[in-house]
Amino acid sequence: MMARWLPRSTDLTRFCQKLNRVKTLEDDMMETSFNRCLSTIDLTLLGIGGMVGSGLYVLTGTVAKEMAGPAVIVSFIIAGFASLLAALCYAEFGARVPKTGSAYMFTYVSVGEIWAFLIGWNVLLEYMIGGAAVARAWSGYLDSIFNHKIKNFTETHVGTWHVPFLAHYPDFLAAAILLVATAFISFGAKVSSWLNHMFSAISMGVILFILIMGFILAQPKNWSAQEGGFAPYGLSGIMAGTATCFYAFVGFDVIAASSEEARNPQRAVPRAIAFSLGLATGAYILVSVVLTLMVPWHTLDPDSALADAFYRRGYAWAGFLVAAGSICAMNTVLLSNLFSLPRIVYAMAEDGLFFRVFSRVHPRTQVPVVGIVVFGLLMALLALVFDLEALVQFLSIGTLLAYTFVAASIIVLRFQQQKGDVPAPAAGGRPSPEPHEGPSAGELKEYESFSDKLQLVGRDKSKEHREPGQLKASFEPYLEFLSDFYPGEVVTVAVVTLMVSAICLCSILVFGSTHLHLPTWSYSLLLVLFSLGFLLSLLLIWAHEQQHGTQTFQIPLVPLSPALSILLNIYLMLKLSYMTWLRFAIWLLLVPLWRHELRSPSTSLTLSGLLVYFGYGIWHSKENLREPREQRLSARYVVFPSGSLEERVQPVQPSAQPASLPDTGTATADGKR
Repeated sequence: MMARWLPRSTDLTRFCQKLNRVKTLEDDMMETSFNRCLSTIDLTLLGIGGMVGSGLYVLTGTVAKEMAGPAVIVSFIIAGFASLLAALCYAEFGARVPKTGSAYMFTYVSVGEIWAFLIGWNVLLEYMIGGAAVARAWSGYLDSIFNHKIKNFTETHVGTWHVPFLAHYPDFLAAAILLVATAFISFGAKVSSWLNHMFSAISMGVILFILIMGFILAQPKNWSAQEGGFAPYGLSGIMAGTATCFYAFVGFDVIAASSEEARNPQRAVPRAIAFSLGLATGAYILVSVVLTLMVPWHTLDPDSALADAFYRRGYAWAGFLVAAGSICAMNTVLLSNLFSLPRIVYAMAEDGLFFRVFSRVHPRTQVPVVGIVVFGLLMALLALVFDLEALVQFLSIGTLLAYTFVAASIIVLRFQQQKGDVPAPAAGGRPSPEPHEGPSAGELKEYESFSDKLQLVGRDKSKEHREPGQLKASFEPYLEFLSDFYPGEVVTVAVVTLMVSAICLCSILVFGSTHLHLPTWSYSLLLVLFSLGFLLSLLLIWAHEQQHGTQTFQIPLVPLSPALSILLNIYLMLKLSYMTWLRFAIWLLLVPLWRHELRSPSTSLTLSGLLVYFGYGIWHSKENLREPREQRLSARYVVFPSGSLEERVQPVQPSAQPASLPDTGTATADGKR
């Protein structure tokens, strides 16, 4: 009796196929409901606004004082390189798929639906909590300028709360700035861009002032041995600083999210990402140089390093300029969050994975106004009543996870056949010519068995054109057993193996000698084994053909560049604290831990997210609507006179009406595919 209620294997297979189906792209990807009005300069300033925020005024001093000393410069250089690898992956996807959605869209078109939804949901919540946290920081910074009069007034006339995960008092100023920013964002992309230009110009002017005054006041003795030297915490301090500095560059994905509103995304998106990342990296490095040269690094104030440095050098008035620059920088980060979030929601709703109401675009402003208003209000509510410090700690995992999936998606997509290619049955297969080659092509021949098809595949391999995902001809004598796999199948398995090897390798590097207490021989052995697994997976991917000659930007040195990005992202994720991972597990896996100190509103947010997908998205997905009804299929292997092969699949007619066959003089075998 119990067996009757168990799902059949075919049902489980079909369900897994639903979870891993990929998005079908339109023929004309430039067609959009949005207004393509953003230039390369607009996108570049959006990226700079997302990256050069309050971190420039706070993060530099914190890392220099507590982690790396003056070697914070090296930390920013390494972090900039790691960000460059991830940014190049975003640049290729943004140029090839000029649609809004950023990491969600890139994962959907190459990896699968469930993974895309998880990435999209985490990025969505990251923007919400991150934007609310910036608003509270903006409010606190402005309040400190007026000697905390706003805070004191609120606590006196409104009251205070003593509830876990709620703020000590309601922050009306933070909620108000978010509502004002939401109103401006809803006016359209051009208004948002103009507002971002204004704040970015002020912020860059302040940065230029800091650099000029800083180099004038620089004292090289602050890097001398008497003050602790250039790298007082050694290599470990530099790498710990790198893990923190990496999060200063997470704002460049706003450019990819805006690609559907770019005039020429194929050129503008890669250029804007490169320009904005280069300028942001240069700004962080130069500000770190002048900050550690102005005053000794060990005397820095982590909360307001730049303002305090000018004050101690006798330029207290410069602190007001620094404060103005910091507020403008936080405004650009707010705009970046509010600009990107509704567009990711729109992409998910447009694909049917989220409620369709969020895919509505205002006919005049040409922006997803419903998503902007609803999520702007939710962000304002978070900033008003929640204590966001505990939640902000694990947002970095979501960002690094998105970067990792985008890098893996680049490898998978690069070794897939381009749209319109005829898939070859094996690595040695040749693309089939069109069936309408005219009378001179001769009569078609049909072969009814799969063994006949395999015999034909081996003809004249040296002269065959190999499609992306097929084994390279030079490797076939050594890896002939891989020739029977479908193009791209081996690459997909190798990418999974590469990621598993990277996780194991980084785990040994991070925890091997500390938490695991491995002896030297086992530590070295495991490092060698997992390094070999990583390198062999990389070699196996490289042994296959990839796409060439596309008209859009392509990241160089594939699969090496994305593989290095995956390795660095996983390493940085494992460098985070265990409490951060525990909170992320609650977020993602719905582990119901009800201990008082672990209770978090993120659990209910995740639950609602998975309920949205399994209760709504999986059934209303556009890809689900495209799937044909279950039916019997007939497979025919058609061989043309030129020796090429084509597999044809068609529905089988009911038994009362046998399917008519083309007059080729041969029979075909019907069966289920």
